[in-house]
Amino acid sequence: MKYTLYLVTVLLFFYSEMRAFSRDTTVTGCRRCIVLAEQAEHRIAIADVNAGKIIWEWKPALCGVKPEHVKWFNNPSEAKPVLNGRYILMTASGGGVALIRIADKKTMFYAYAGGNTHSAALLPDGNIVSASSTGNFLMIFRADTTGYNANAYTKKIPVAFGHNVVWDAAGRRLWTAAMDSMKVYRYNFNRDTPDLIADTSFRLPGTEAHDLYPVYGENSLWLTNLTHVYRLDIGSRQLSPGATIQENIKSVSSGPAGFPVILGKPKESWWTDEVIDAKGQRVFMQPGLRIYKARWVLPDPFSESKTPMPAQI
Repeated sequence: MKYTLYLVTVLLFFYSEMRAFSRDTTVTGCRRCIVLAEQAEHRIAIADVNAGKIIWEWKPALCGVKPEHVKWFNNPSEAKPVLNGRYILMTASGGGVALIRIADKKTMFYAYAGGNTHSAALLPDGNIVSASSTGNFLMIFRADTTGYNANAYTKKIPVAFGHNVVWDAAGRRLWTAAMDSMKVYRYNFNRDTPDLIADTSFRLPGTEAHDLYPVYGENSLWLTNLTHVYRLDIGSRQLSPGATIQENIKSVSSGPAGFPVILGKPKESWWTDEVIDAKGQRVFMQPGLRIYKARWVLPDPFSESKTPMPAQI
């Protein structure tokens, strides 16, 4: 009986996937797209760099989030392509975390972390971990595709200045830069009661570590703080200066040949209306936007195992 139910779940999942991808090919056909945590309209937006325009947007009130929960998604703070670039994992300063299917804008999962949520990572079994800065914690969620589940399992793990979190698929570790230290965790791989176990920790230069994101095609991470951009080699755990503008960088994202390193650097308070390259040249701009972070819409081989995700996601 359990095997039959599992097969039905898998078949329904793939049927849903096929229907979704028959609805919207705009983003899948985009050669160079960036995803934006865009705060002027409290949305996640995808812009076609070559066309110079926004071609896709997700707004919680229009995409399956209950009216009483929409405020959780005020001021989006992260928009991260996951699952081979077909989904977006997002967070918002309002405390919300959501997994969104690009093809039909369906909110597959959402929850409340609180504490000024700044980033999230998808774990190999489909569970999700987020980082919150005001509350100084990571929150791990048992995730599925029911949308919102008030009774879903969660676990809070204290961490200083929670602004970032990245899963390392090859090393089977979770990384988070916490103020002035790098914290590395092991995952218990228990889908029903997920947890993180402290593994190692080492000091970082400077303070207020902000963005942590994979360097495309390498076993290394971009790391930013108030004054610098670094590249962290995972194997040696050595830092080297990033060949970019250095000060007050909110996000860094790179890609294969032909994709410049892109940066989010505020013009006003913490936001900007443009995305720039490593030398400060404009890559995309639209007046009136309040962009907090920008990422290339690309697969993420650093964080994603070759093992298929479970049918729940």
